[in-house]
Amino acid sequence: MRTNIVLDDKLLKEAFKHSAAKTKKDLIHEALKELISVRQKKDLRELRGKIAFMEGYDYKKMRKGRLQ
Repeated sequence: MRTNIVLDDKLLKEAFKHSAAKTKKDLIHEALKELISVRQKKDLRELRGKIAFMEGYDYKKMRKGRLQ
């Protein structure tokens, strides 16, 4: 989709410092993808009280690789 927009020059300059993008188009695409990714992540706090661990679950054993 082609569109014309006015962009803040200071924001563009700062964004280019944090990106490998070479063009404004690439920078905008990267920014849109990152926005979508961040917004789609579920807030872990929303899961509070919804996860039940199995009986005998021992996270310390799992960290050491001893599941049995």
